[in-house]
Amino acid sequence: MNNYLYGNTPTFLGAKNLSSSLDSLGDIDAIVYGVPWEGAVTWGDYTGCELGPKVIRLTSARYSGYLPELDHIDVFEHIELGDVGDVDVVPADVEETMQRITNFSGKLWESGKFLIGLGGDHGITYPILRALTEQGKKVGIIHLDAHFDNLPSHQGDQYARCSPFARLYEQEGVRNESIIHTGIHGPRNQPEAGRNARDAGAVTVTINDIRKHHDLSELARELHAQAKEDVDCVYLSICSDVLDFAFNPGGPVDGNGLTSFELVTLVHEICKQGVIGMDFVEVYPQQDANQNSAHFVSTVILYALAGLINSK
Repeated sequence: MNNYLYGNTPTFLGAKNLSSSLDSLGDIDAIVYGVPWEGAVTWGDYTGCELGPKVIRLTSARYSGYLPELDHIDVFEHIELGDVGDVDVVPADVEETMQRITNFSGKLWESGKFLIGLGGDHGITYPILRALTEQGKKVGIIHLDAHFDNLPSHQGDQYARCSPFARLYEQEGVRNESIIHTGIHGPRNQPEAGRNARDAGAVTVTINDIRKHHDLSELARELHAQAKEDVDCVYLSICSDVLDFAFNPGGPVDGNGLTSFELVTLVHEICKQGVIGMDFVEVYPQQDANQNSAHFVSTVILYALAGLINSK
């Protein structure tokens, strides 16, 4: 079985190709899957994140699993990674696509493996977690993002990229008090978004809260402790725009965000505390001639996997 999924598209970070069968997962520790979905465009012509899974995989071919700065760990000496390919989305049918994402991720959750979803817009997080709660899990979420993404809808679309957390607030099995909106900053947030989070009982940690803390490792432990309270598991959802645009040319334009160091450190330290899975969303390859943002996803996920190794 070769490590090319589709045409010239390789598996993520050279993972074992599982696209034709999920029957042999015994040696697999973590599963990657893509969700090449873009729903309603919520601002101007800023579009193209459905290309994220393909380009993230293409750029990942450059990298090994070796992180000398993390005590010389080689992630792939400890983790066997598998790539199952992409959810078969239906561009013209939002409801059908959301159900397909739930069905697809539900089968993966049944495996008990660590899941890594590559978006796609942030709307994919809701159906992924709906599938987990439908299997009886009570879930807390650490949400790294510039924005709350909790508006009721966008022009009637309840599954738009600005609305997944509005749906998650309503989802039985998600504990709202264990939703930690982290890194929130900037005037692209609407006033009602902050009120929605407060009214739902979710926790808000702004960029200024992060900067005032001065100890990212301790902050990560605090975030995880809040997310883990009274739930079975913690999920990590990352939108690229939690990064300052200086570190994220292929993402939405938001200043005053995290540095690349701050993001990988938080991700690593959060995953050391134990998470069940993660997603990384809203990389826009058409906006980024050198694909810097797509390249950086590999580093973020390797830091997450290194944390997962340390959690065991």
